[in-house]
Amino acid sequence: MIVFHIAAIVLAALTVAGIVYQLAAARLVWRFARAIPPMPTERPAISLLKPLHGDEPGLADNLRALCEQAYPRFQIVCGTLDAADAALPLASLVRNQFPAAEMEIVSGAPDNAARNRKIANLESLLARAKHPIVAFADSDIAARPGHLDDLAAALAMPGIGIATCLYVARPEPDRWSRLEASWVNHAFLPSALVARAVGRKDGCFGATMALRREVLDRIGGLAPLRDILADDWALGAAVRRLGLGIGLAARPVDMVVHHADFGAMFAHELRWARTIAALDRKGYLASIVTQPVILGLLAALAGGLTMPTIAILALAVAARLVTIRIEERALKLPRAPLPLLGLREFLTFAVFATASLGRTVTWRGLRYRIEPDGTMHKLEDLSR
Repeated sequence: MIVFHIAAIVLAALTVAGIVYQLAAARLVWRFARAIPPMPTERPAISLLKPLHGDEPGLADNLRALCEQAYPRFQIVCGTLDAADAALPLASLVRNQFPAAEMEIVSGAPDNAARNRKIANLESLLARAKHPIVAFADSDIAARPGHLDDLAAALAMPGIGIATCLYVARPEPDRWSRLEASWVNHAFLPSALVARAVGRKDGCFGATMALRREVLDRIGGLAPLRDILADDWALGAAVRRLGLGIGLAARPVDMVVHHADFGAMFAHELRWARTIAALDRKGYLASIVTQPVILGLLAALAGGLTMPTIAILALAVAARLVTIRIEERALKLPRAPLPLLGLREFLTFAVFATASLGRTVTWRGLRYRIEPDGTMHKLEDLSR
């Protein structure tokens, strides 16, 4: 049928574009991983705020990595909204292990009307920050040596108002964590580098962000982010409206990935995807080109499994595999087995398709609807 023939041609063309994208992404990841990080011309004092929520895997190690930073002066402020949160004993343990560190723990933060509970926590921590540079780091992020210098160097670049970091996923040794880590390392991170390479400088990633306190005050502090799920994107956008840019730190941080089961992993990825889709639906739909294996498979099926379509599919599989192996070597990752990589391709497409058809997400036991401006509205409490 003519419809299937046309579909096969279109899908084959998209597959070829996806192959080119994969090879370009591999080159950019390789360059990024091998770049020599610049040293900052100045090393201003930094207050690093780390909102905590529960006894997450690797939390104590993540806090230790901050305490071990070789930086002249910095303050660590971490805390929880719940005074009985299981993260607090671990934070106290780390503080006792590093008595020389300027580390403060805040518990039972005053509640406010923020729908984004992380922002509510950060507002409480921000009240204790006392240095001219303020950094925000998620609880599952582990800082590498020189991390604060990387932030200072990126923030010192001309015209930069906020510094952000890419992240490399370090999974717990289970199937679901390894699957999500594969998406972070071989889909998200490369796509962020490609976006910057083609001129999109709006990527601001919540793993770690740093900005001057005066800039934060000019955008109204954290209050404008209280009802925004993609608070990192909104913070970057607010800084850009001041005419300032987003600087990318020369080296990534590490993100600990842990999921107990498939449901937890899928819900987490769907939340990420639907947040992106809500903010930029056209761009999100266009990102299908980053999945050449699925596109090639659809082209082969639509084309009746002819030799040309099968050849394009084979090229897509080869390009994707080569790209992943290059990225693994560049980022010093363990070699992923082929069955896991194959499953990841189909799962990525499933998340993409599901995210394209709705706006609801679940986060910390609550279900929300995401509006086109990123605002979140609570629908129900799933913990009851």
